[in-house]
Amino acid sequence: MLIVALDPPQNVNVLEWIEYRYNLLKPYVQGFKIGLPAILDVGLQSIGKIFQGYAGLLIADLKLADIGDVMSFSAERAQLHGFNAVIAHAFVGYEGALDKLGKLCKEKGLKLILVISMSHKGSQEYIDRHVEEFADLAKRIDAWGLVAPATRLNVLKKIRTLIGKDVKILAPGVGVQGAEPGIAICSGADYEIIGRAITYTENVLESAFKVIEQQRNRVARCRGLL
Repeated sequence: MLIVALDPPQNVNVLEWIEYRYNLLKPYVQGFKIGLPAILDVGLQSIGKIFQGYAGLLIADLKLADIGDVMSFSAERAQLHGFNAVIAHAFVGYEGALDKLGKLCKEKGLKLILVISMSHKGSQEYIDRHVEEFADLAKRIDAWGLVAPATRLNVLKKIRTLIGKDVKILAPGVGVQGAEPGIAICSGADYEIIGRAITYTENVLESAFKVIEQQRNRVARCRGLL
């Protein structure tokens, strides 16, 4: 239910920062997402070495948005360095883009996660207008998962209805962006992506335990178990 976004602040040793939090949290969370800031600082190869042997979800959040060949090359490199999932944008379309990336991911056993809405307000300006089309596109390329916002539950619920039960939904926006732990799962998400509310705190493990407990309590209440 919890994927931790590892996005280090400036002026830290990036690899030490990531490794410390990974070692603390790996027994308790379902996966990790590595964003572009860390990848640009130290590269996929160096980061991948930290996660050797990790059996959970390890997402290269490259926000792929290019022609199919370039996105496929990028996805292959991520997998080469131990990542088992990549994130791409839906707006690039099917022909000559996501058709190729989807085929590559299926052949390689790489989980493809498609962004069809985002957690910031600007997503409403353009991206959210095409949620229905993006959901159809996700089905067409057999995406493993989708990104949908914990900050706009009406959109998240709509996406779950559109996509059905078989595709995973990963919801960012919990914590610093204002959504409370567990609320996205109650609205149809499979995972909540949480970063700074855990990773930037003084006691990382204590913060993670607090989030997990909040998730459990909220989900139990919304499912009538409490």
